[in-house]
Amino acid sequence: MDGEKILIISCSGVGKAFGMVSREAMYIVVEDLRPEITDTLCLSLLTMGDEAAQARVRTLPTITIDGCPKMCARTNVQASGGNLAAGFKVVDTYRQVRELKPQTVAMPDEEGRQLARALAGEVVAEVDRLRTAGKEEA
Repeated sequence: MDGEKILIISCSGVGKAFGMVSREAMYIVVEDLRPEITDTLCLSLLTMGDEAAQARVRTLPTITIDGCPKMCARTNVQASGGNLAAGFKVVDTYRQVRELKPQTVAMPDEEGRQLARALAGEVVAEVDRLRTAGKEEA
């Protein structure tokens, strides 16, 4: 995996608190914590069958972050023949830190930001594990 990016794809989840948390966690990973080794693409490109987006998820290891039981990010990556390396659900992180219940859906409140940071930490641990595993295989 040396030189190869890891895709992080979150659900769209517009109008849902956990959807907002999934997007926030993805941005924390891609923009702040591991910008040099991660990237993202818009989930709607996969749902619309965009060939370039499908090619990226087939080629690059992909981590999904889903906000609700429909698991749209994971489902669309799999339907595109994607290289699904791992999948996370906001609710699993929430179960560990129940005091962090987001109250807003458009912009994260403090609890939503903290929950997103906790989830981003889990995703980064997986990114680092995948990166290390890729170097050992090389």
